[in-house]
Amino acid sequence: MAEKIKTILITQQDPGSDKNPYAELAKKHKLKIDYRPFIHVEGVNALDFRQQKVDVLEHTGVIFTSRNAVDHYFRLAKEMRISIPETMKYFCMSEAIAYYLQKYIQFRKRKIFFGHSTFQELMEPIKKNKTEKFLLPCADILKPSIPETLDKEKINYTRAMMYKTVCSDLSDLADVKYDMLVFFSPTDIESLFKNFPDFKQNTTRIATFGVTTAKAVEDQKLRIDVMAPSPKAPSMSMAIEQYITGK
Repeated sequence: MAEKIKTILITQQDPGSDKNPYAELAKKHKLKIDYRPFIHVEGVNALDFRQQKVDVLEHTGVIFTSRNAVDHYFRLAKEMRISIPETMKYFCMSEAIAYYLQKYIQFRKRKIFFGHSTFQELMEPIKKNKTEKFLLPCADILKPSIPETLDKEKINYTRAMMYKTVCSDLSDLADVKYDMLVFFSPTDIESLFKNFPDFKQNTTRIATFGVTTAKAVEDQKLRIDVMAPSPKAPSMSMAIEQYITGK
């Protein structure tokens, strides 16, 4: 085993609580774990959105796959002075997203449907309401399986790009070194090289979550030391622990 791991940077938002697997990992193995998102979301302005020629009120149902989608849908409606009718139906990927709608609408007066956590589960209520015309608020990067599933079921929907994923400014990390960097998306890798074009891996360990993230790392000719998910390690925290302990 190479040099012992003491410091880890998770390229995501700080969970803001000690009740998470990384906090347990840090305590158990005496690690310093920091959090820093390498990417963030920015809203598309009303002018740019209008260029997509999407008529929000032409639609009778909205598909929400994240809280970001909820925030930017209602933000743009407000900016464009669009009054969303009470008859609008909302289809949310999880119960948490459905309840988040209360920030913008009176929950009990609306028709709201939700899945448990996957888009496939959400397809059940969508298929039962196949006559609706759906709006899909999304980012510039959308999981391909979502439009593929909607197309396969011949759902009448419009994709509306309301926010985008952009690289964060990481200049303050220029002189900070970590034993391990943990990445969760190809855009994280893009951000790494946008901020540090001369990045050299050397002894830094790299952990990746997901096939597309791993490919982005390999495309940059970097070495992957930890990969998740796997049958033995379905979560990133488990994969890191197995690497640290050599089990």
